[in-house]
Amino acid sequence: MPQSSSVNRQILLASRPVGAPNDDNFKLVETPIPKPAQGQMLLRNTWMSLDPYMRGRMSDAKSYSEPTEVGDVMPCGAVSRVVESNLEGYQPGDLVMAYTAGWQDYAISDGSMVFKLDPDMEHPSHALGVLGMPGFTGYMGLTDIGQPKAGETVVVAAATGPVGAVVGQVAKLKGCRVVGIAGGKQKCDYAVNELGFDACLDHHLDSLESDLQQACPDGIDIYFENVGGKVFDAVMPLLNPHSRVPVCGLIAQYNATSLPEGPDRLPQLMRLLLSQRIRMQAFIIFDNYGPHYPEFLKVMTPWVKEGKVKVKEDVVEGLENAPRAFMGLLDGKNFGKLVVKIADA
Repeated sequence: MPQSSSVNRQILLASRPVGAPNDDNFKLVETPIPKPAQGQMLLRNTWMSLDPYMRGRMSDAKSYSEPTEVGDVMPCGAVSRVVESNLEGYQPGDLVMAYTAGWQDYAISDGSMVFKLDPDMEHPSHALGVLGMPGFTGYMGLTDIGQPKAGETVVVAAATGPVGAVVGQVAKLKGCRVVGIAGGKQKCDYAVNELGFDACLDHHLDSLESDLQQACPDGIDIYFENVGGKVFDAVMPLLNPHSRVPVCGLIAQYNATSLPEGPDRLPQLMRLLLSQRIRMQAFIIFDNYGPHYPEFLKVMTPWVKEGKVKVKEDVVEGLENAPRAFMGLLDGKNFGKLVVKIADA
C-alpha cells in the first residue's frame, strides 16, 4: 500500500466486540506524522506483534490493565527505528523494542518500556517472540513457577505458539518428558519432529482425554496453562501430587459471552488443588518478572543462535492486514509467532 512520507496510518478500536472480534471493530485512519516534544522520540515501526492479550484490551471488563478506549490506537509491541530524538540516550537510526508502540506506522515514545536492540540484529522480529514478551513469559513461568526437574512430565497447550514452543524446548533442555497439545496434525508433527517434544496431541480430536492419559502414564508434574477450556478439563485428573500449574493465558475463553456449559467445575478444582497440594499461580510477565528480562536474554539469545531453541514465525505483510490476522490468531489459524511486517528495517 503506497504511503506518503507525511502520513501516519493507524488502526483504531472502532467498537467493543461482543464475542469474537470482526471487521467493524477496527478502523484504519490516516493522520499526520507526529512531532516529538522535549524528552520524546519519534519511532518508525517496522515489525509489530499480534498477541492474544489484545482481545482483553478491547473489552471494558476489569482486568490487570486498563482497557483500550474506543477511538484509540490498538495496543501492541513493535520493533522500531528511531527517526528523530529529543530523548537522551537515543539517536536516529537506533533499533529498539517498544512495548507501547501501537498498531500504526509511527509512534511517539518517552522511553518507557523501550529496550535497545543490536542495530545489526539478523532477525529483528525475534524481539517480538522468542526473545521478547512471549519467550520471556514461557521461560520465567516454567523455570520459576514450574521449577522443572529432570524426568518430570511437562504438558503445554498451544504447543507451537511462541509461548508454548519455548516452554516445551526449555523443558527438554532441563531433562523433562514433554507432551504438547496443539490444533491439527501439521502443528503436532512440527512439535515432535522439529521442536523435539516427546509427543503432541491434537485437541480437535474427540479422543483428547484418552490420548492424554496414554501419553502421560505417570501423570503430569507441570502443566503450563495458556488455553483453558476443554484442554484443562482433560489435564485436571492427571495432575500429580505437588504438581505446578503456571497460568499466563486462557485463550479458549477470550471470546466467551457466558459461562461454559455443564456442571460447575470450581468445587472439583478446589478439591483437587487441596488434595494434591498443587501450586497453581497466575502471572503477568512484566509485572512479576520485569527486572529479570536482561538475565533471560543472556540465557535465551545463545540458545537461539546455537539452534537449541528453534523459532517459527507466521509473517503477515502490511499494517492494513493486522485486523484479519488478529481474528485468525484467536481461532488458532496462525502457525508460529504471528508478526506483521510494516516496513523495511
